[in-house]
Amino acid sequence: MSSSGQMVDWNLAVATATRMAGQGPDVSRAEADEVVAELREGAARSTPLVREYTGLTAEAGTAPVLVVDRGGWIQANADAFSQVMGPVVEKLQQRKGAPSGLTELVGSRVTGLEAGALLGFLAGKVLGQFDPFHTPGDGSSDIGRLLLVAPNIVQAEREIGADPTDFRLWVCLHEETHRVQFTAVPWMRDHLQSQIDLLVDGVEVDPGKLAAMLGDAVKRAGDLVTGRGEASLIDLFATPAQREVIDRVTGVMSLLEGHADVVMDGVGPTVIPSVKEIRAKFNRRRKGAGSLDRLLRRLLGLDAKMAQYRDGAHFVRTVVRDVGMDGFNKVWVEPDHLPSKEEIAEPLAWVRRVHG
Repeated sequence: MSSSGQMVDWNLAVATATRMAGQGPDVSRAEADEVVAELREGAARSTPLVREYTGLTAEAGTAPVLVVDRGGWIQANADAFSQVMGPVVEKLQQRKGAPSGLTELVGSRVTGLEAGALLGFLAGKVLGQFDPFHTPGDGSSDIGRLLLVAPNIVQAEREIGADPTDFRLWVCLHEETHRVQFTAVPWMRDHLQSQIDLLVDGVEVDPGKLAAMLGDAVKRAGDLVTGRGEASLIDLFATPAQREVIDRVTGVMSLLEGHADVVMDGVGPTVIPSVKEIRAKFNRRRKGAGSLDRLLRRLLGLDAKMAQYRDGAHFVRTVVRDVGMDGFNKVWVEPDHLPSKEEIAEPLAWVRRVHG
C-alpha cells in the first residue's frame, strides 16, 4: 500500500480491526437482503428530496453507493488512511532517511495494531460515511463514494426501537446530503484536501521538538481523561499552526454535519412518519454510552464530532431563519464564504460578513 506501508502494517490493522469489531447483530439471509435493498432504495429516493429542500443540484449516480458490513467499512477506511499518510511518510523519509529493515518491521506492526484498534472501535459506531477522496481508478468521473454500514444501522434501529423503514431512510437522507455537498459544490473536495496538505506540511520531525510536544501532551492528557480539558488526543499533539488549520476544518465539518442534520429533520416529516420519535430516541442513545465508551469518544475527539452536529445545525437554522435558504446557500459559492469556527458559534456574524 504505497510508501505508508513502511510506517503502518495496514493488513495487520485490518485484521485487528475486523476481529475487534465483530459481525454485528444476527440477521437471516433474507433479512440481510431486505436491508441492503432498502438502503439502496433509500439512497436513490433521497436524491430528489435533498435537491428540493436545499436547492443544491447534484446529478444522481455521480458517486457509487456501497452497502457494506463492518469489514468493508474497515477496509475502505484503511485504504483511505494509507493514501492520506503517504505524503507524511515521504516527508519523514526525506528528512530522516528510510528506517532499517528491523525498525520498519517492528514499527509498522506496532502502529498497525494501534490503527486496527482505532478502526475496530469506530467500525461498530458508524452508520454511514461519504468518502470524498476516493478515486475509482477506472477513469470514471465519479466523485467519492457513499458507504452505508448495514449491520450498524440494524443494530441502532433495534436499540432505539425505531421503525426500520423510517430509520433507514432517515440515515440515507443524512448521508445523501453529504454526497450532494461534495458533488454540487465541486471545489469542496479540493479545499479540504488543501487543508490536509497544510497539516502534513506542519508535521514536526525534529526529535527534540517532538519530545517537548509529547511532554506537553502528557501534562494535559490527565485533564482530558478526567473531563477538565476540551481537546482530543489529536489536538494535544498539534502545533499552533496546525491548530489554526484544525479550527478551519472544524468550521467546515460543523457546517457539513449540521447541514445534513437539518436536511434529514427538515425533509423527514414529509416522508418519514416517525421522524420526531426517531430523533428523540437517537439523541438519547448518543448520551447513553458507558463510561469506557465515553472516555474513548473523548480521547478520539468523537465528543467534538457530536458537538459539530449540534453547533452546525444551530448555525444552519439561524442563517436560514434570517436570510432564507437562498441566502444560506451563499456558503457554497467559494471557500471564503465558509464559516469560521467562531462564526459557527455566532451565525449572525457570518451573515454580516457575507451579506453585508
